[in-house]
Amino acid sequence: MKLLKSAAVTTTLALSLGLFSTSASAVCLGMACMYNRMTPIEGINATLGQVAEALEAIQIRNSGGAAGTDKDSDEVIINNIKDALKLSKEINANDKLDRSRNRANEYLKKARSAVQEGDLSKASEDLKEADRRFSELKTMVDLTMDDRASQQTNMLNRILDTPDPKAGARSGAR
Repeated sequence: MKLLKSAAVTTTLALSLGLFSTSASAVCLGMACMYNRMTPIEGINATLGQVAEALEAIQIRNSGGAAGTDKDSDEVIINNIKDALKLSKEINANDKLDRSRNRANEYLKKARSAVQEGDLSKASEDLKEADRRFSELKTMVDLTMDDRASQQTNMLNRILDTPDPKAGARSGAR
């Protein structure tokens, strides 16, 4: 009877773990599933598109072509900026790029605050600066081969079994 009872418990445990592991593969856990739906270049292009839409909405509002109240057009501009901020989270390739992305995001936040205060000229300037900074991120995505070689260490070369005499070399003499 003990053998039958332990076999039943083992079978039940095995089935429950097996079923859980198959359903867990479909479930997204952690921060990695929230973002990384696009490549960094696609994220930059999508963010630049939202910034361009916000700039266009400001131009339409300044020209007097906006239908509805000023508050409605401000909401459209603010929503475009919020969407740009959300899309910018997809831009993550390395730490240097992430720091530059955060600096560019500061201009988006300043532009959002300026729109909320009613200063559309300041918002337009901040959006243009954000556009410039996000455009510069494209150049930072791809490292040149020299940069990659300088970041390679002797330990990594030993692990990967790839001899490289330039790896870990310091530039310049002390």
